[in-house]
Amino acid sequence: MIRTVLLIGGTGFIGQALAEALTTAGLRLIVPTRTLRHAGALRLLPGTEIVEIDVHDTGRLSQLMACADAVVNLVGVLHSESDTPYGPEFARAHVELPRIIAAAARLTGVRRIIHVSALGADPHGPSEYLRSKADGEAAIREAGPGIRWTIFRPSVVFGAQDSFLNLFARLLRWTPVLPLGGAHARFQPVHVGDVVAAIRHALLTGEGADSTLELAGPQIYELADLVRLVARLTHRHVIVIPLPNALAMLQAAVMECLPGPLMSRDNVRSMQRDNIASAEPLPFGLTPTAIESIAPRWLSPAPRSFDQYRRQARR
Repeated sequence: MIRTVLLIGGTGFIGQALAEALTTAGLRLIVPTRTLRHAGALRLLPGTEIVEIDVHDTGRLSQLMACADAVVNLVGVLHSESDTPYGPEFARAHVELPRIIAAAARLTGVRRIIHVSALGADPHGPSEYLRSKADGEAAIREAGPGIRWTIFRPSVVFGAQDSFLNLFARLLRWTPVLPLGGAHARFQPVHVGDVVAAIRHALLTGEGADSTLELAGPQIYELADLVRLVARLTHRHVIVIPLPNALAMLQAAVMECLPGPLMSRDNVRSMQRDNIASAEPLPFGLTPTAIESIAPRWLSPAPRSFDQYRRQARR
């Protein structure tokens, strides 16, 4: 029976939602973080221990894992310096860390690993991101006899705190015209609550062991259609200008020079492959959540109160 979970990447977007769900289910959590201030609201969750360590330190990670019954790895990055077959940031986060986790599990006797990868992960994929994700999956599958693993491959994840739909919402505040690379790339966005529900189910029931499972939403969209959807929900008008691949790569090259880049050439290469599920969108009989049913809660402008209308009338 799983009582304590080592949650790696627990301070991120998915991690915070998962931490709340697991503590609600009565599980104890150990959440490593590079900096304690990143833990934020996690400190308020019952039965949650925040530990400041570098998770790439095999010795320290093994010490924490020895106190857990299962480990969940959510760590991922979207950008890296380029190299062959992938850059150093991708190698460190997506490949080296899963290898360290697998080694620590063998050392400590942990028998359950949940690893979150990405839809489209492929050792021969068009992007460094997808190739590194695939090699990280391989490290988990090769963890060793007796270690039961489940790999989840989500499509792009949306939710109130995401950096996907909210990014487009911010952009649309500044421009009604959006030149868009990968405009015709197809996605099947999955709600963060559905990702959390799948991980929680796998941990509590043991279902999905030694399986690679896809996580997606109920509907497929082109990227341009998602931008237009965000425009409708935020009550804005947008003209999307699809860019041919050469211009999309040029646009991304320029963005790479900006701090905290919004887009990279590797991102454009990733979008050359459809980000959609090959079969059912969710495992375990879960019902996927539609963007239209939930995104208006945080994207739609708040209705004006009676006092706001009265103040405007007095001007």
